Amino acid sequence: MALLRSYVSGGWHTAPDEGTPLHDAVTGEEVARISSTGVDMAAALDYGRRTGGPALRELTFHQRAALLKALASHLREHRDELYALSARTGATLGDSKFDVDGGIGVLFAYASKGKRELPNDTVYVDGGVEPLSKGGTFLGQHIATPLRGVAVQINAFNFPVWGPLEKFAPAFLAGVPSLVKPASQTAYLTEKLVELIIESGLLPEGSLQLICGSVGDLLDHVTPQDLVSFTGSASTAQRLRAHPVIVRNAVRFNAEADSLNCSILGPDATPGTAEFDLFVKQLTTEMTVKAGQKCTAIRRAFVPAEQLDAVAEAASARLAKVTVGNPGSEGVRMGALASLEQREEVRRSLKALLAAGSVVYGDPDQVEVVDADTERGAFLSPVLLKGDPERAEPHEVEAFGPVSTLLPYTSTAQVIDYAARGQGSLAGSIVTGDAEFAREVVLGTAPWHGRLLVLDSDDAKESTGHGSPMPQLVHGGPGRAGGGEEMGGIRGVLHHMQRTAVQGSPKVLSAVTGRWIAGAPRAEGTHPFRKSLAELKVGDTVVAGPRTVTQSDVDHFAEFTGDTFYAHTDPAAAAANPLFGGIVAHGYLVLSFAAGLFVSPEPGPVLANYGLENLRFLTPVKPGDELTVTLTCKQITPRIDQDYGEVRWDTDVTNADGDSVAKYDVLTLVAKETE
Repeated sequence: MALLRSYVSGGWHTAPDEGTPLHDAVTGEEVARISSTGVDMAAALDYGRRTGGPALRELTFHQRAALLKALASHLREHRDELYALSARTGATLGDSKFDVDGGIGVLFAYASKGKRELPNDTVYVDGGVEPLSKGGTFLGQHIATPLRGVAVQINAFNFPVWGPLEKFAPAFLAGVPSLVKPASQTAYLTEKLVELIIESGLLPEGSLQLICGSVGDLLDHVTPQDLVSFTGSASTAQRLRAHPVIVRNAVRFNAEADSLNCSILGPDATPGTAEFDLFVKQLTTEMTVKAGQKCTAIRRAFVPAEQLDAVAEAASARLAKVTVGNPGSEGVRMGALASLEQREEVRRSLKALLAAGSVVYGDPDQVEVVDADTERGAFLSPVLLKGDPERAEPHEVEAFGPVSTLLPYTSTAQVIDYAARGQGSLAGSIVTGDAEFAREVVLGTAPWHGRLLVLDSDDAKESTGHGSPMPQLVHGGPGRAGGGEEMGGIRGVLHHMQRTAVQGSPKVLSAVTGRWIAGAPRAEGTHPFRKSLAELKVGDTVVAGPRTVTQSDVDHFAEFTGDTFYAHTDPAAAAANPLFGGIVAHGYLVLSFAAGLFVSPEPGPVLANYGLENLRFLTPVKPGDELTVTLTCKQITPRIDQDYGEVRWDTDVTNADGDSVAKYDVLTLVAKETE
């Protein structure tokens, strides 16, 4: 049987020993062997830092995003290969799609967010400029730059595709190479994933490495610039977090650990309501998808005490329709656990839970299966329990399989307290049609949860469900859940970067950030609207005006637009207004006049004005005032897949006294080259 390979230091490595056997979760047959013997862990990390890191940092955020999109498209074309191996982990086709398609979806999501929310640059500007002096010559600006290390990820067995990709995507977008260490039970699927990625030739060399087998002395070699991300048990997370080198070097450590996630049925959701049915359906789905081997699965189902029997009956009826067996057989809805060892671990946990409750549905020791052997395959019946929420066991013991416990409550305050007894969860859900109940529970339980879903008849058709982490949102949780966050949109990217406060003059900060900052040098000359993206420079400026605003202008604008607000049309009322003291020009009249002043009307590289941002009207404009506009190129963002880019212009409209009457950013699309 072939040994799984590691991909380190630019090549595939096969261990010299026989390795440890890995078994098909359904048939018990040996799938492969695994060993990391002979891998030089220090060299692998050094290779990532010296080869992968520099190559990634040469790329802009948009270029990295484009590579993520291309990689996602490539993997989507090879899904069937991944599905086939995924079946050997005990996963049904639906389970496999949850893992494989979910991971690919994360790549697509980060590619999109990188293009839309990050600059086409190598530095991220975090927040606005901070004035540090009266004269404006000394300023502060926070920036974020990629760490100069490797993002080490140590993953769990339950999501061998989604797990690596959801960690890889934000690290790659940040410009940090990754080293993946999958859990042994399902590492053969992760090896195939990495093989497909490497064979694509899309990624810079050194940006992704793989270690199949023991982690060995890997963590002995991490530096202050490296990161470690772990998914697995709370006890292992605690041990890794306390590793002497991680502690000594203050290595960024992110953990996603055990989580006794809960779902709460609202008092309004009685039998016959849509919310009651949604709760029961969601509960049984979470118990059986991936055979309950999800870090987000519902372990504690809180229901109003008077509805306990009704929920138990309805959930049991749905579970009775779940066929367990070979995931490749027709009609099978739940496959096997990842291994026989995992099944025994779940049974041990069930014994502890039964000390505080009783079985409502299922038998922990036997199950009817289709086209499989219960002795060789790691099959387990879905098991629904009824427990005592005042006992510690339901809030402390996680059976990581198709197991959930129904727990009664009698008041909103009580269920909030019960939810908190889990000591921190990745995900919780509230199923109710009562928005006030939802609000009270959300605010009461939020400190203990990374994510909360409120499910009702309004959002049910489009909801992604309790157990589906979304790359746009935080995935993580406080306390027992690990205290970390993965993904979370751009938050996940910034986790891999160093935030630095840079202090200096406007000229220096403009040079560092690539954005014009008020007080930095301007360059007048050729009208900047006559320059293509290739010719335009940050700081290019046009000053236009003045133009006098007349009473007839104000009257005409009011009549033409229909904006007859009293400050523009009623002298007595306008005079009584403490802000104006008389007739004032419309703010949008000021904007229109400003556009007329700075525009260059002939056809040229400016293709379109597609909006403005950050508009503020600062000083009232009265008839007789003269307006001058200063337009300065503030930021240039080429679009890598188009023949044009975005230019952001700082716009300052002033009166004859030099006071700013309006400030805003104008956004234009500008051709990269002049025809």
